Amino acid sequence: MMELIIRHKKDIPSAVKKLLKFHGDKRIFAFDGPMGSGKTTIIKALCRELGASDMTSSPTFTIVNEYRRQSGSSLFHIDLYRIRKTEEAFDIGIDEYLTGASWCFIEWPGIIEKLLPEETVHVNLSVGENDERILRIV
Repeated sequence: MMELIIRHKKDIPSAVKKLLKFHGDKRIFAFDGPMGSGKTTIIKALCRELGASDMTSSPTFTIVNEYRRQSGSSLFHIDLYRIRKTEEAFDIGIDEYLTGASWCFIEWPGIIEKLLPEETVHVNLSVGENDERILRIV
């Protein structure tokens, strides 16, 4: 387990570098935490760190955003907030994202918890007393 505390927005890039270094070759990250805890912000920083250049907004309504890395490969930002049944996740092709070779960053993963590969990195975000963000990573 690893814990990162982000006290200021300017600390986000160094925190995501630590997260990626700590988990080396793992490519599926599941982010859980209350609304407004920073899941999308952290995922965008991860995508930037991995060389994505075409990021837009959170995929809450589109469910999946694909970002291109400078290398030409893809990153996927998946937001399952609006998914209510596992079958709906299969409809968007979740099994292909989880078994493919691309990086996947998943918000609100609870509905597909049983489908997540064993090597998934679980990141739980919470808001601390001084508005800092606490990331507990397993």
